[in-house]
Amino acid sequence: MILTWLGHSCFKLQDKIGSGGVTVVTDPFGKQFGLKLPNCEADIVTISHNHEDHNNVAALRGNPFVINCAGEYDIKNVLIEGIDSFHDDVQGAERGNNLIFRLEIDDISVVHLGDLGQPLDSGQLEKLAGTDILLIPVGGKYTLDAKKAVEVIAQIEPRIIVPMHYQTDELKIEGLDGVDKFIKEIGLSPSYEEKLKISKKDLPVEDMELVILKY
Repeated sequence: MILTWLGHSCFKLQDKIGSGGVTVVTDPFGKQFGLKLPNCEADIVTISHNHEDHNNVAALRGNPFVINCAGEYDIKNVLIEGIDSFHDDVQGAERGNNLIFRLEIDDISVVHLGDLGQPLDSGQLEKLAGTDILLIPVGGKYTLDAKKAVEVIAQIEPRIIVPMHYQTDELKIEGLDGVDKFIKEIGLSPSYEEKLKISKKDLPVEDMELVILKY
């Protein structure tokens, strides 16, 4: 599987490159946020919530299958489950609902937490058991901050952590923390990658790994 960070909460997941491969894109953003979404064709798009920095499906080429509701989906041999959650820690009273997505692609379980703002309950955790790669917001203000992100990671216990939704030079959203605060909080030495290319057999077995993907 190939995982590429397109910026903010947007990732491209491919089971292989070329004809016959499947491409999933998560939470595509609008151009008003300072980031440029690359010319990208998608087979499947997941939308965690209906905000403009997460729902710009029109920017993608192709005729993708859009998933913006909770439930179980099987599309082109990619198994996807959307799980209801909240965008805040007061049952959605401030920012509404959020969808967590679990994707099984190339025998690897990838979880995208969207704009999660709450600790996970037992029902949500049960659905996330065995997560291999966790895509987690860490910038605070609108989502989990660094400290709360570390608490959620301890709940899920993934093999690989990839932070998202944090301040970068190009991003025009005020008030988010940068990724360095999260790196300090979690206490792991990160590796920095252009993209993550990994198979099931290459996943870490004992130690949790932190990967910072470059935008």
